Amino acid sequence: MALTINTGITVGTGITMAFLPAPTTVEVLVVAGGASGGMDTAALAGGGGAGGYRTDLSYNVSQGLVNTAISIVVGAGGTIPTASPATGNNGSDSSFGTITSTGGGAGAPANTAGSSGGSGGGAGGAGTGPFSRSGGSGNTPATSPSQGNNGGSNYAQDGAGAGGGGGGAGAAGNAAGSGMGGDGGVGLENSISGLSVYYAGGGGGGNGGLSPPYRAGYGGNGGGGNFNAAGTVNTGGGGGGNASGGSGIVIVRYSSSYAPATTTTGSPTINVAGGYRIYKFTGSGSITFS
Repeated sequence: MALTINTGITVGTGITMAFLPAPTTVEVLVVAGGASGGMDTAALAGGGGAGGYRTDLSYNVSQGLVNTAISIVVGAGGTIPTASPATGNNGSDSSFGTITSTGGGAGAPANTAGSSGGSGGGAGGAGTGPFSRSGGSGNTPATSPSQGNNGGSNYAQDGAGAGGGGGGAGAAGNAAGSGMGGDGGVGLENSISGLSVYYAGGGGGGNGGLSPPYRAGYGGNGGGGNFNAAGTVNTGGGGGGNASGGSGIVIVRYSSSYAPATTTTGSPTINVAGGYRIYKFTGSGSITFS
């Protein structure tokens, strides 16, 4: 009796063996590391911007007969500064082959504009006077579609000067109000992993050091941290003011009618579900398809 694995090559005594073809294109999600928020003891710090968010629904991986590894980099979240007051640290870039997502822009301390990046950081609140400061620019460098949005501006009144929220992949960070920290911008929803998940939300800004009913900013849906809370790992979420950013992620999937990757490095999580092969990288590595 012949054993048919697929169609293709007949081997020995009536056994038909076959090999699944390698994919020629794959879907890719590339999210960079989120930035840390600004550092300021008076709760004036702006929230960190989310890491850049990019997708490709048909990335060409066809290599003919040559076994060529595609390099994958997963960016780290920005760390909090060691001194205060200080601007936070940008997140690190993530990449898959020729696709690069830029790390989030750092949040700012008092009286300082946010930094630019995949999404921009929130501005620091007015600590010593009515200084108006803007959030950092998102989608820097520019990509199409946009990889992120601007950070929120501060509230420019001494004594109530709250920090702006960090930008997210789906919306700009919110501007601060009187004693009201700006909320981080929302991220974007993606189901490439087999689950519907939001990525790349911005971090929340500080409330100017005032007591309730004033409040600090909330992180944007997609891993953004509330004020004083870190961005969620492997989402690219920006950190809230005075907190670190979340690391990024790279996810690859394609139809399970094609062969598994021949090699991977970096210990990705591999799953076959819903008719897809799914490779989730939370650390840097590589993947080879042919």
